[in-house]
Amino acid sequence: MKYLAPTVALLFILISGQTALAAGNPSRGLEKSQACQACHGKNGNEAVDQNTPILAGQHAGYLEYALKAYRSGDRQNALMNGFAGDLSDQDIADLAAWYSRQEGLVTPVIGNK
Repeated sequence: MKYLAPTVALLFILISGQTALAAGNPSRGLEKSQACQACHGKNGNEAVDQNTPILAGQHAGYLEYALKAYRSGDRQNALMNGFAGDLSDQDIADLAAWYSRQEGLVTPVIGNK
């Protein structure tokens, strides 16, 4: 029991540090998104075709997961593997922060009111 408080404190410090390191900067994400804009549009709402996803409004954690999977090759797409291959973890966090803060497209609900 005498080790509980120090253990909890240590865990809190470790978790806090991890969160701080992983935080993305949306302003830097906008700067880094230049290459992305050709297919996804400036704010991530302008897909060039039906196979290109809308990035705006997606959860940052999902965007980070997807970009890291493209970077590692666990997820395959010839263009995305090439683009993501050069991204650092901080680049990915910044891009995810930018696109997750953009207003996504709203799909109207059709049916009974």
